[in-house]
Amino acid sequence: MTANSNPSATTCRWGILGAAFIARKNWQSIRDAGNATLVALASRDVARAQAFIDECQTQVPHPVKPEALASYEALLARPDIDAVYIPLPTGLRKEWVLRAAEAGKHVLVEKPVGSTAADVADMLAACEKHNVQFMDGVMFMHGRRLQRLRQVLDTEVGRIQHIASQFSFLADDGFAHANIRAHGALEPLGCLGDLGWYCLRFSLWAMGETTPLTVTGRIHAETQQSTDAPPVPLAFSGTLEFAGGVSASYYCSFTAQNAQWASVSGTKGLLQVPDFVVPFRGDETRYDLRQSQFAFNVCRADFHENPQAGRVTEPTNNAPGSQESAMFADFSALVLAGERDPRWPRTSLLTQQVLDACLRSARSGGVSMAVES
Repeated sequence: MTANSNPSATTCRWGILGAAFIARKNWQSIRDAGNATLVALASRDVARAQAFIDECQTQVPHPVKPEALASYEALLARPDIDAVYIPLPTGLRKEWVLRAAEAGKHVLVEKPVGSTAADVADMLAACEKHNVQFMDGVMFMHGRRLQRLRQVLDTEVGRIQHIASQFSFLADDGFAHANIRAHGALEPLGCLGDLGWYCLRFSLWAMGETTPLTVTGRIHAETQQSTDAPPVPLAFSGTLEFAGGVSASYYCSFTAQNAQWASVSGTKGLLQVPDFVVPFRGDETRYDLRQSQFAFNVCRADFHENPQAGRVTEPTNNAPGSQESAMFADFSALVLAGERDPRWPRTSLLTQQVLDACLRSARSGGVSMAVES
């Protein structure tokens, strides 16, 4: 690997490009990974970077206080940084992924990865060229619960027939006019990119990351902050059709109350996860399996629930062993081992390709669309 020249290193050295809100959560995730350390954080405004560091260091102190840098270029030029976490807006992300790869830095990027699949393909090509690892920031992919759910799907749910999911939160009155997530130039995919990415990823994961045959999409609400930028979805729904008659449906929205649920219906059981993106607070994550049955006796019909409550010992909020810290631990382990795992960039590109097709469908009146590779 080009970034880490010390094959005996036991700690991956990280930098953060930008002082986005989500980076606050990952400030602690890096510290708790066990094989990672945060060296520096860069912002266009060094005072903002310093204020970010000072505030986070007060609540979640790193053993060595990270350094504030006045430019992204300065961070990428540092020889003591192996990997960068990039939470910059989607509209700005491609440039800095390319520049990070060119600088020999491994790249963990927020989602949606890019504005289009073509942009993502360019990013992945750059990472391939410079022999650096690429991964997107879908934290639940690294949780202990998801590993358990794979076993449940394979043994208890049976042949999958339908997958359903919803990720939504109710934004305040000024959100559509002022929030970056509704800005067409900075976040052109709106709720579909910010929230729908997780729904799509869960469905693709459940289906073994196979490509849907066709998809559809519908925009239920949208906004346009400026005539210089395109409108973005505020509420969106879609469907995926897979081989063998398997289907998936999802809803993502900035206009509905908090919800992060997913379910998988199979020939043997129904798997339900009430909090598949950000687990409810506690010391364990959970899921429910139902293998319900009807019992008939002459004029009587009883429906037996047959519930099975699944529990996984796993901290649910920024602690060692949580899905957030596991993501940085998994990434850092690849860097330290001098290995690249092609599954992660491949999964990111597939998610973006499916997302793009859903948006094309929505902009075309909801007609069925093939996923372009």
